[in-house]
Amino acid sequence: MSVRRASGASRLLIGAVAVVLVAAAMGPGAGAPVTQAARIPCEHGGAPVTLDGAHLTIADVVAIGRGGACVDMPASAMQRVQQSFDVLLEAAREDKPIYGLTRGVGENKDKTVFPGGQITDEGRSLSEAFNANLLRVQATATGPPARVEIVRAAMAIRLNAMLVGHTGVRGVVVQGLVDFLNRGITPVVPTQGTVGEADIDLLAHVGLALMGEGDVSYRGRTVPAATALRDEGLRPVTPFGKDALSTFSSNAYSAAVAVFSTYDAGTVLARARQVFALSMEGLNGNVAPFLAEVQQVRAFPGQAAAAAAVRDELRGSFLYSVDPARALQDPLSYRTFSQVSGSAEDDLARLVNLLQTQLNSADDNPTVLIGAVPPPDAASQERAYYVDGNGVRGAVIPTANFEPLAWVLQLESLSAALAHVSSTATERILRLGTPEFTHLSRFLTANPSMIGYAAIQKIPADLSARNRRLAEGASLDVIPVAGDIEDTSTNAAAAATNLGDIADNTFAILAVELMHAAQAVDLRLRTNGALPLGRGTRPFFEAYRRVVPFLDADRNLSPDVARSVAFLQGPDDT
Repeated sequence: MSVRRASGASRLLIGAVAVVLVAAAMGPGAGAPVTQAARIPCEHGGAPVTLDGAHLTIADVVAIGRGGACVDMPASAMQRVQQSFDVLLEAAREDKPIYGLTRGVGENKDKTVFPGGQITDEGRSLSEAFNANLLRVQATATGPPARVEIVRAAMAIRLNAMLVGHTGVRGVVVQGLVDFLNRGITPVVPTQGTVGEADIDLLAHVGLALMGEGDVSYRGRTVPAATALRDEGLRPVTPFGKDALSTFSSNAYSAAVAVFSTYDAGTVLARARQVFALSMEGLNGNVAPFLAEVQQVRAFPGQAAAAAAVRDELRGSFLYSVDPARALQDPLSYRTFSQVSGSAEDDLARLVNLLQTQLNSADDNPTVLIGAVPPPDAASQERAYYVDGNGVRGAVIPTANFEPLAWVLQLESLSAALAHVSSTATERILRLGTPEFTHLSRFLTANPSMIGYAAIQKIPADLSARNRRLAEGASLDVIPVAGDIEDTSTNAAAAATNLGDIADNTFAILAVELMHAAQAVDLRLRTNGALPLGRGTRPFFEAYRRVVPFLDADRNLSPDVARSVAFLQGPDDT
């Protein structure tokens, strides 16, 4: 994905798709008092986002990642963190074999880290050395560093999962993540080395930075983590217990990429409606396929919503007046817009719901259950995971909750749907440049001596082909690792990145369609200046023309494409 989004922090999702996305992503506030320990001065100012393990939204993640928003926590969330850690320590006292605590991880799960029973100074030293070394050896990611917004989002997502209370991490690690987010300290995290069964090798770089090792982005520069901690008066974390595993055994990085890709896909779909409506006027298209009576015959929710939005954009347009020159049936790329766009919107709504679950759940292995007691009929194997001593009850149970396939498959489904959106937009561009369909000049030239929009058609042709390849999916490309014990994967980060790239490409395709649509409308207005445009298309067209002027003579079109993309990615000022 491109780096275009860094300054778009306060941008709201637009159109009806935006309403669906934000409404599904928003939840009620936690309402709990905020612990003063979490109120660290925020260099970005503004109201902080309260994290409580239950109400984190897509909009919140975007605000923290892109907008630099700070975070705080209710006291009840930190209480759960401590209770979870207490259960973990009791398991160690009772000599339970706990993955990542008293035993190693991965293929080394059969190795003892420290003996059970009362934790001695020697046992603590062994645990601290194991945790520190585990972070060092797992921090093996490579490739270009992730954008700051992605790492900030990943830290916020991981922090919120810790606050659910199933992780067993210590409060000092939680506070360390809060400090990083609120002081503008962002670990440098390479982007290659995750197969989508927890982003272990990537997130370990966050753990390194908490220890004061590795590099961070700080005040616009890349500096050693130790330098940033010293300048902020912060102490490095000495990981202990299950701190290392709790820091990196998570899908927080992939989920962060997925959040931004989903957010951008929603914006693309909202903008696609506006561009399409203007494209209809450029074509002098037939509104029949979008009439409410027709839509009721086949009432798929997304399709009906897309058609209603098109009707709303075109309300009052000349397209509702009979024109003998208008085709009885337009090309399918026009007629099927509500079906194609609506299918993508249905996919988007499903993905938002799944990501909301991911953002407010713990995907740890093992999972810690506070206050749990075994069922009365529990077998001996079940009871082996429970603890009850020193005033602490609970359980530490191995899980596979790090498997993200539920939302990875939906990422791929939306990717395919968005590729269809971009493909039909590409076809509409080609039709707008053809007199047979528009009854306007070839390539929408303003005079016979011009070349017009001839060569520019290669942009959507190229990007649409790229989108088709990106939509082929990544989740089935599985290679067993870790001594064959990790013999399945999802490539979650790759799937999320693909969706983001498809969204970026679709912005560019829609930009070229917008250029064609506006040019065609201008040509029609030259013939009939009183031609009425739609209630939505008129202000959209006028706002666009303030950014990109009518093509009255051949010129370098690359700046027009760039300005058109920026217009679509920016706020809706219409």
